[in-house]
Amino acid sequence: MDHKSPLYDLHLFGVTLTFNLANMLMITVASVIVFLIAVLATRKLALKPTGMQNFFEWVMDFVKGIVKSNMDWKTGGRFHVLGITLIMYIFVSNMLGLPFAIVYNDYLWWKSPTADPVVTLTLAVMVVGLSHYYAIRMKGFSEYGKDFFRPMWFMFPLKIIEEFANTLTLGLRLYGNIFAGEILLTLLAGSLATGVGGHLAAVIPTLAWMGFSVFVGAIQAFIFVMLTMVYISHKVSHDH
Repeated sequence: MDHKSPLYDLHLFGVTLTFNLANMLMITVASVIVFLIAVLATRKLALKPTGMQNFFEWVMDFVKGIVKSNMDWKTGGRFHVLGITLIMYIFVSNMLGLPFAIVYNDYLWWKSPTADPVVTLTLAVMVVGLSHYYAIRMKGFSEYGKDFFRPMWFMFPLKIIEEFANTLTLGLRLYGNIFAGEILLTLLAGSLATGVGGHLAAVIPTLAWMGFSVFVGAIQAFIFVMLTMVYISHKVSHDH
């Protein structure tokens, strides 16, 4: 359980940048998988969808429902592709560490990228940053700035705190759920190596927890996209 992360230090112009090679690997793997799913689902489009196309259209309709539950489609339609990308990427990322973990020379290389707070907080910062960007683009900088003082001027410090709180909770909620699931799977896997008795006692709980982790991973992907649309809706809507 106490494995190290493979880190690489890059010295550039007197500044040291530290990269987690495992995170870079798993982010790339998750991105490639999502890309392949999208390609396979749209490779041979048919009026009567089957297989991967049918699945992908279901995902599109599901995300469309999330968007429409938070804002009108005329405003929210532009965020449809963002929601599809996030829900696919986060779900795939959540699943990568479930079947196994790869440890080489005491370095953990294969895991769920969302089991690292740096990755989840980066996603959260990106989402909150996009909400501010689209608010300025769609409402104008003046109207965007006035929202921080509504309904009264003394709301400004609370609005600033809210922005930081939203970012932290969005990222840490995802990280905490996925990381906790992988820790428990590691403990159960350790029980498998304690002999025949431990093996038999741990098989059923391990399989049950893996099934539950798939459910949790799907729910967390849904919650992340739902909150993304909530935050964007609050920024771009004129009645907030």
